[in-house]
Amino acid sequence: MIITRRNALKLGITAFLTSLASNATARKLTGTKVVVIGAGLAGLAAAKQLQERGAEVIVLEAGDYVGGRIRTDMSLGAPFEFGAGWIHGPSQHNPVKQLADALDVGTFVTDDDNLEVFDLSGRPLTDAEYVRLDDMYDHLETVLYSPARSETRSVHDLLREVEPDILTDPLGIWALSTFFEFDIGAGIEDISAGNGFASDTFDGADVIVTEGYDQVIAPLAADLDIRLNTPVSRVYSDRNGVEIDGLQADYVICAVPLGILKTGDIVFEPSLPEDVQKSIDRIGFGSVTKIALKFETPFWDIETQYFGIMTEPRGRWNYWLNYRTFSDENILLGLSFGRYAPIADNMSKEVMTRDALAVLRSVWGDEVTSPQTVLATHWSKEPHFRGAYSFPRTGGSVADFTRLETPISGRLFMAGEHTNFDYHGTTHGALMSGRRAASDILKA
Repeated sequence: MIITRRNALKLGITAFLTSLASNATARKLTGTKVVVIGAGLAGLAAAKQLQERGAEVIVLEAGDYVGGRIRTDMSLGAPFEFGAGWIHGPSQHNPVKQLADALDVGTFVTDDDNLEVFDLSGRPLTDAEYVRLDDMYDHLETVLYSPARSETRSVHDLLREVEPDILTDPLGIWALSTFFEFDIGAGIEDISAGNGFASDTFDGADVIVTEGYDQVIAPLAADLDIRLNTPVSRVYSDRNGVEIDGLQADYVICAVPLGILKTGDIVFEPSLPEDVQKSIDRIGFGSVTKIALKFETPFWDIETQYFGIMTEPRGRWNYWLNYRTFSDENILLGLSFGRYAPIADNMSKEVMTRDALAVLRSVWGDEVTSPQTVLATHWSKEPHFRGAYSFPRTGGSVADFTRLETPISGRLFMAGEHTNFDYHGTTHGALMSGRRAASDILKA
């Protein structure tokens, strides 16, 4: 989508996006210069809010596109979302859903119950097995969402103690991977039993943006000074202002992915406070791997929305979204979770395709033809990201997230989904964090 102020005005949402301040408030930041590092949803939300209040804002983006972990490819005839694929909890309180509604973008409600599951031999589950799966899911929710769990134990350790049979039950293994590792973006060996499922959610069944998630980015980016292909290597701050690779400003918002903070690609002078750096190290940053296979004709039931396939090892292409339920394209989207996701990320496109097709052929056999087109993700290998989204890792705490939410100094502020524990790992968490960082500068 071409990003222009005219498009934003045509959409009639400028007031919604920024809750335009009064002239007095706008004048408050006149002459104030802010640099935002990262043109993802958090950075754009912060930049837009500050610009509308009179600040001069420059957004520096290391990559060659705007949107960060929102990136849509329409080459298959339907949206392939490299990153965010659903608006989670699309209630009236969800700011991303509010944005989508203001834009009047098309959405499709996904039905998690429209699901067919196959066992390790490729056999569909019986009615009795579906009842057992439902009961097992409900029981896992009770166990994993119980309060006062230890932060020093992983989910795997907890289950090994209280529900060891689930860890050897193929149905339990599939449920853990598909419903819980997918949600958190990491393996059960790494997720904190105490904090892994303690975050908040909005109500409502998840929706897909049928014409591409990147539609929500365009009005936020409209009219901003965004400088692509501009990675940042050094941020210096003192009581008088900040300097970002020679660029002078009054304030800086660092809205890069947590994975970049972990690599130390950006040098902060003075160094980040020790407790902040320890929090960066303790918070987990996981990956979910996707592969979209477009076929000439479908060999699957086109009315079934999701297919679950029990696989070994755990997390290997065990969940598939059928595009025919919301488009005319014969596409199956496969997903890998947990500790298998980074394994898949390290595969070449050819090897990943063979691996995914082998899983499909375990169910549909020779009916599975060669795909016409293949698209895939490799988030843990992307140099400007190093992962997909944050998660509460064993040994960490909620305080690690909130510590990153707190202004580092009077000049340096952090934003991103990893600074919002209640909504970490979500686009609305990122959007809310950007608005929070902008408000912190207004307070400053």
